[in-house]
Amino acid sequence: MKIFYSSKFAREYQKLPLRIKKIAEKKEQIFRKNPFDSRLKTHKLKGNLKGFLSFSINQKYRIIFEFVNSNTRATAKGEDERSSSTTIWFHSVGEHSIYKLWD
Repeated sequence: MKIFYSSKFAREYQKLPLRIKKIAEKKEQIFRKNPFDSRLKTHKLKGNLKGFLSFSINQKYRIIFEFVNSNTRATAKGEDERSSSTTIWFHSVGEHSIYKLWD
C-alpha cells in the first residue's frame, strides 16, 4: 500500500493541534494494516464527495481519502486483502465540518 498526501492535506495537517496529530499518526498505523478496521469507522461519502471515503481520528476529526489504484476487497472475516499496488490519496483532514468545504 502506498499513501500519498495532497498539498491541501499537508497544509491542514500542519494546523492541527499536537495532540490530534499524535492520535492521527496512531490511526494511520491502524489504517496501513487494515483501512476498514472498526476502530477507524471508515465509511463511504455521499453527494459531492461520492467516490471518497473517510475515517475518524476521534469524535471530532476526520481524514478524507480515496483509493486510486485499489486491489482491496473485503474477506468473509471482514478483513481486507490488498496487494502492494494499492494507491491511496489522503485529501483532507480536519473537524467534521471539512465535509462542507467540498460542497
